[in-house]
Amino acid sequence: MDLKSSTILITGGTSGIGLEFVKQLTDQGAKVIVTGRNQETLDNTKKLFPKIHIFQSDVSNPRDIERLYAQVTQQFSELNMLINNAGEMRLIDVQDSSKDLENITREIDINLSGTIRMVHQFLPHLIKKRSAAIVNVSSAIAFMAYSSAPVYSASKAGAHAYTMALRLQLSKTNVKVFEVIPPGVNTNLQNDWVLQPNPGQMMDVDKMVNVAINGLIKNTPEIKPFLVKIVKLLSRIMPGQLMRFGHREFEKFKQINTSK
Repeated sequence: MDLKSSTILITGGTSGIGLEFVKQLTDQGAKVIVTGRNQETLDNTKKLFPKIHIFQSDVSNPRDIERLYAQVTQQFSELNMLINNAGEMRLIDVQDSSKDLENITREIDINLSGTIRMVHQFLPHLIKKRSAAIVNVSSAIAFMAYSSAPVYSASKAGAHAYTMALRLQLSKTNVKVFEVIPPGVNTNLQNDWVLQPNPGQMMDVDKMVNVAINGLIKNTPEIKPFLVKIVKLLSRIMPGQLMRFGHREFEKFKQINTSK
């Protein structure tokens, strides 16, 4: 992909991986459009990167997506790349009944339904472009369910499956379909967790996004760091052991919750 000549919309671009995409794509010379739910954080991002364009929009709200599409395509008819990055990850004990039926599926609404709806809304525009791309950000957890985050795990496994099917359906069009598959990354995604991950086991966000940028330039369909390749391999040859290893974190999480 020619990133310098691209006009790119990034969902959830005010923090974490999304914000780093904003930085590195701006450095590449791309025209960057950023969405987020919070106007204040959007304004702060605009102060950091004055050349970007910002729109308040929530990917879990279909009406917001419709409004975003109308605004963006009217102002930026040259839009040719969509990066579905907006996401949320929560540690959840399925025996905790405090979350209602709407709240419990929040990650599905954002991570999976949001991605599918954004693609469905913007695809008719992108498919008319001489060169276009859809980039879905999933997770290594798509290959190895993480018992401490069961709904997040389901959402990312779904995003991975959807992206593979989407790539096949669009293979005879000018729309390239990429999947960025991060491992654990040091971002604000984990700020609210009662059980914090070991920073030493996490990838720095700038390195992760640099891998993604290089993958886009080289037209690599599945973009994953070396650690994710290892996780994907182990999920095939020893899935049970891998799941049990990750489940140790849930036991710690449950113990902390029980002691409150």
